[in-house]
Amino acid sequence: MTRQEKQALVENLSSEFKNANSLIVCDYKGLSVSKLEMLRKAARSSDAKVQVIKNTLAKIAFKNAGYPDFAINDTNIFVWSNDQISLSKFVVKFSEENKDLFSVKMGCFDGEIVNSDHIVSVSKLPSRDELIGMLLSVWTAPARYFVTGLDNLKKKKENNN
Repeated sequence: MTRQEKQALVENLSSEFKNANSLIVCDYKGLSVSKLEMLRKAARSSDAKVQVIKNTLAKIAFKNAGYPDFAINDTNIFVWSNDQISLSKFVVKFSEENKDLFSVKMGCFDGEIVNSDHIVSVSKLPSRDELIGMLLSVWTAPARYFVTGLDNLKKKKENNN
């Protein structure tokens, strides 16, 4: 890779990282190409991006994007998105399916460094759509109970006649 290509890559990554509010660093040592493609496919369905980047270039891009300084070493694959929960869900699911070959190292959520345990706990939270469904269920409960009460009252009056 030439110096200009590296600079272009770093500039592109810096803008990508600046626009994303969540990033996860994973170890992918020994992962086959087909499994890596499965990860990329899962990322596309979750509106996330996956890329293997040299650590030195990644550190420069992190610095340019305003991320806190965190130590990265060995083989790393970077996964980033704007939705922390969906990102955590698909990364943790993929790591559970490929335990020996893929592991979550650390991440950065909203400018703060988080460890793998935090990422796993975020993955267990309900998604945005599930939360909206729960909220709608709570909002419609009084109306449902009112209608059920009226129906029961109608049935009771019909049985008495």
